[in-house]
Amino acid sequence: MIEIGGLQKLTLIDYPGKIACTVFLIGCNFRCPFCYSLEFVLPEKIKKQPKIPEKDFFNFLKERKGLLEAVVLCGGEPTIYKNLPEFCKKIKESEYLVKLDTNGSNPEMLKGLIDKKLIDYAAMDIKAPKKKYDFYAGKKVNISKIENSIKILKQGKIDYEFRTTVAPGLSREDVIKIANWIGPAKKYFLQEFSKQKEVIDSSILSLPILKKQVLEKIIEKIKSNFEICKLRS
Repeated sequence: MIEIGGLQKLTLIDYPGKIACTVFLIGCNFRCPFCYSLEFVLPEKIKKQPKIPEKDFFNFLKERKGLLEAVVLCGGEPTIYKNLPEFCKKIKESEYLVKLDTNGSNPEMLKGLIDKKLIDYAAMDIKAPKKKYDFYAGKKVNISKIENSIKILKQGKIDYEFRTTVAPGLSREDVIKIANWIGPAKKYFLQEFSKQKEVIDSSILSLPILKKQVLEKIIEKIKSNFEICKLRS
């Protein structure tokens, strides 16, 4: 069963060009030290997080018919759910577009969703350059799975983007390595890290954070690898 931990009833930014809602699915297979979605990731926080029954969510979609165009699935990590395809199918049957936010750790699920036309857009987080991935994912990562997901999206069967939250400790060289690794590709966004929120491992906050002006200069250097390359705040 899909566990829904939150619902943002309206977003104009999470699905480019569409009026959408965002659904937060509970649970994640990563423990990124810089993550601030603690209530959807850490078991002790999940216990206290109110759950939204699936039935109530689909009733909400029914009521918003004609007002909303799309549903954004994020988390946590949605692809940890084996029944995610059935959940997406129900959303598609309700005549909404579906965007998936994913860490790319389950390429088999990603491919299946694309092949069955159950998602229309995917945003994949690229945590760090390969050699630093385990640290920034907070666990041992099968990097070949991450690379498979990158390849699947770059086939261009659906619209997609890659994005990196420039977490504390990531250097200018790290971001350039990521861009060279995933490029050429359609879209790549850098996202500023917010120090204002609680994170999974507060010790990471002692590491240096790249300033906006530096990120803008990096974008100038890497943007030739992408059709669109921008900074998101």
